Amino acid sequence: MPQNWKTYKLGDLSNITMGQSPKGINTNKSGKGLPLLNGPTEFGYSQPTPTQYTTDPKRISNSGDLLFCVRGSTTGRMNYSNIPYAIGRGLCSFTGSNGYSTRYIKYLIDYELSNLLNITTGSTFPNLSKNDINQFSVKSPNYKEANKIAQILSAIDDKIENNLAINKTLEEMAMALYKHWFVDFGPFQDGAFVESELGEIPEGWEVKRLDDVSVIFAGGDKPKEFSKEQNEEFNIPIYSNGVSNEGLYGYTDEARIFEESVTVSARGTIGFVCLRMQPYLPIVRLISVVPNSEYISSKFLYLCLQTLNIQGNGTTQQQLTVPDFKETKIIIPDIDLVNKFTDIADLAYKKIFSNKEENQTLTKLRDTLLPKLISGEVRLKEFQEQTAAIL
Repeated sequence: MPQNWKTYKLGDLSNITMGQSPKGINTNKSGKGLPLLNGPTEFGYSQPTPTQYTTDPKRISNSGDLLFCVRGSTTGRMNYSNIPYAIGRGLCSFTGSNGYSTRYIKYLIDYELSNLLNITTGSTFPNLSKNDINQFSVKSPNYKEANKIAQILSAIDDKIENNLAINKTLEEMAMALYKHWFVDFGPFQDGAFVESELGEIPEGWEVKRLDDVSVIFAGGDKPKEFSKEQNEEFNIPIYSNGVSNEGLYGYTDEARIFEESVTVSARGTIGFVCLRMQPYLPIVRLISVVPNSEYISSKFLYLCLQTLNIQGNGTTQQQLTVPDFKETKIIIPDIDLVNKFTDIADLAYKKIFSNKEENQTLTKLRDTLLPKLISGEVRLKEFQEQTAAIL
């Protein structure tokens, strides 16, 4: 331990408020009262999006507080309160104290999380009590150096979040344009329309099965050799179903698909659609769709599939099968119009892809240096030099 690091109790560096759930009769989804959080269901990258409200809050996290899950399999998940929230018993909130910033507390918990989870009680339903958290031992520098550490780590996280916000805006703009052209037919209202099995469509457009305009197949088994982390040997993404990190499973040394394409989750979150702009290997529970460029583009297909209500079959476990998915009907405009739209969408998705790559670099930097910085292995001046060229 560095010379100026000392041992503290987590409760010495922060104030902790344990959540308490209001009565169900006082909760609503119509926006009355204070937004209510009971767990991580509404968590985002750094802040939640509430879906419930309560007119009788029992415990409140203030704006800027750190939200922390204390019960069940999601114990340890974190977000920040961007506004005041009522917090239920599945959560607690941290506020930095004695000079320590709340952001530093977040990074300190990141570093100590595995040790903190080791003291959870309950074998089937783990939980952390206020006493567990308060008495948890941590090693830390003085608050001045600690807060400088947090400022630099926060700069990385802020850059990541800014990229995510830009990507969200670009996605929304691309979808708005797609719907204006190909769902609402806005630019074509003065032309002739004809009846189709999907309703009225502009004259000259067609309705086709998905397998008429693309190649569709299911993902295979995971490779025998792969890495959970990207390296020089294993640098091809492996994708399965899943919303988190777009279903990234790991990395392999051989791709199966090289063209721009679209994947659709066939199990779990059925119908979750992703645009793939680099070579990859799809594995189980994932369907890949490679568009035929004579009819559609990957960007057109990606946005089109997001507008559909894609559902699975099965009584015990829902799943989407390739034969069923092939029969999906979509509207196909003139290819010149598709290409014109794609030229516009390309600009957005190239920026989105660039931001995603930058976020991967930033995340790797943060995750690599955070434990070294919090433990004192790398001192602040060294860390500043390593991040100055990126931020």
